Amino acid sequence: MSTTSYLAQAAVPLIWLVIACVGALVRTRGVHDRVARLETWQRWWSIAALGCGSLWMFVSFMGVPDVMAEAIGFNRTPFMFEIGFANLGLAYLGLRAASGSYRERMTAAISSGLFLWGATIGHLYQAAANGDNHPGNVGGVLIYDVFIPAVMIILARRWRTAQNHADQARSGDHAPVDQRHPIAG
Repeated sequence: MSTTSYLAQAAVPLIWLVIACVGALVRTRGVHDRVARLETWQRWWSIAALGCGSLWMFVSFMGVPDVMAEAIGFNRTPFMFEIGFANLGLAYLGLRAASGSYRERMTAAISSGLFLWGATIGHLYQAAANGDNHPGNVGGVLIYDVFIPAVMIILARRWRTAQNHADQARSGDHAPVDQRHPIAG
């Protein structure tokens, strides 16, 4: 495989992160309200990065399993069917989180983290133990798997903090919102 072909295959998962970032940057241009900016970033990250990226993986594993097997450095197995449907579940979580509450967004972020961070460990193990340096094992997929849930968690926490500060400013109260309303969420 040529270097150009390897790099192109390795970069495919990063397309969804780029789309999420560009979309959020364009949409928040001129928006000065921090809560609104963070809300927009969360939506773009949920829809484009997790939702569409995972949907793409589902379609890829179901539609071109031989190509996916070659990209990740494995023989085609029934396990790929399971990975495809796990990605469909992640796609649903991402699309649902876009309009969800803070708790739903954190649930989507943590749930995707459980799968994607576990996949990251598997990718790294295969690279170290078996020399699997195929673009679908050690390429952009590692960045995708690590950053999707991490950024979703960070954005949700920052939104929650900004929302609490905005609520405090509106009410004139200086006690943290979480202390006044322990079950608000």
